[in-house]
Amino acid sequence: MSPGQIAALIAAGAFVLLVLFLAVTLVKLGRTLDEATVAIRKAHKNSDPLFLEANTTLTHVNTQLERVDGITANARAVSGNVSALTSLFTATLGGPLVKAAALSYGLSKAVRARRKAAVETPGKHSRRPGRRKGGRR
Repeated sequence: MSPGQIAALIAAGAFVLLVLFLAVTLVKLGRTLDEATVAIRKAHKNSDPLFLEANTTLTHVNTQLERVDGITANARAVSGNVSALTSLFTATLGGPLVKAAALSYGLSKAVRARRKAAVETPGKHSRRPGRRKGGRR
């Protein structure tokens, strides 16, 4: 055998080992892809009920949001009505009520001041002017 033939045999052996290595790798890759295909099928079968439930949930949420929108609109209307009622009350009763409160405060203050003056100077209002304590003029 010549050195060229030995080199060709070594190269052929290395090529066979390379082919065997690639064949084992491809078989393992095939099994992995089969398992991935099975997992994807199971996920697809299980995702249909999940999507149906999510769709049902979104429908319920949209219904509740429509109700909340109605409640918010009603609350806005009530708020406007209360504001208008408050303005009306202030316009019709606010001014006279403030005047009446001021009058009652002024009267009570005047009565207190008069009573205080009567207590401080007793008998001042009991005698008639021009008369003396002792009797006639």
